Formats: sequence, C-alpha cells, structure tokens
Amino acid sequence: MTSPGAGSTTSPARPTTAADAALFDAVAVEHGAIYGYGLVSAHSTVEENALVATAMAEHRTRREDAMAMLDSRSVTPPLPAAGYQLPAPVTDPADAANLAIRMEEDTAVAWRAVLEQATSAEDRAFAVTALTQTAVTAAKWRAIVDTWPVTVAFPGGGE
Repeated sequence: MTSPGAGSTTSPARPTTAADAALFDAVAVEHGAIYGYGLVSAHSTVEENALVATAMAEHRTRREDAMAMLDSRSVTPPLPAAGYQLPAPVTDPADAANLAIRMEEDTAVAWRAVLEQATSAEDRAFAVTALTQTAVTAAKWRAIVDTWPVTVAFPGGGE
C-alpha cells in the first residue's frame, strides 16, 4: 500500500544511515499494515477474527517497538498517513484475505531490508523475529485462500 501523502514536507526526514533508514521505512510499512487490517477486519468472516486480531496486535507491537528503537537513536519515526491507496478493492472475505497476504508480504520486504542493513545484534534479532512473524501470518492467510505453496523459501525476497 502506498501513502497518498508520501514525500510531504510535514513528515519527519528519512534518516541518512542505511540501518536507521531501513527501520524508518519498516515503521512506515507497519503504519500501512495496521490501517489495512482495519479493512481486513471489516470484510473477514467470523472464523478469521482470531487471526485478524493476532495479526493486528503483532503489527502494532512491532511498530511501537521499532518506533522506540528509532527514538532511542534520536530519530523521529515516520507519521502514519491519513489514508492509504489499496492495491485492489476489498469487498468480500477473499479480497480481505488477499489484502492481508499482500500486507504481510510487504512487511516481510521491509523487515528483510532492516535485517540486511542492520549494524547491531539487537536490530538483527528484531528483524529476524519480525520477518518470521510476517512469514507465518502470510502462510496462514494463504492457507485460508487455498494458495499453494503456503510458504515461501525466502520471505521478503524475490528469490
């Protein structure tokens, strides 16, 4: 998902160091995923409520923890956008599940970038955990829509 306000002059400046910039970008992607899960929640079936709640909680916790990491480095985290452009319309449970898959894949890309740019063991450990969580959640959503394979060999990558 993309933010319609991307590049706005009121948003905090993106850091210049690669590690901080990747973490900054990951927070921005988490903002979008949290927004998107509101739509997923509205269109999901009752049977998927627990997965939606768990995924939303993981994204919120991850975002808050990553923002705290940026704050500890005197880096102002990105602000959430007022709204986001969806990759496709969401009108039913299948659309909602496909949006969830897309968001988990997008966050996996962001956290893989954090892992690749990390300069500390703390950042690497945090990114590996985030990447693992997004991969597991994406697999659960793929199983719901009966997509095969449900897992990918290298989450967040094009391999």
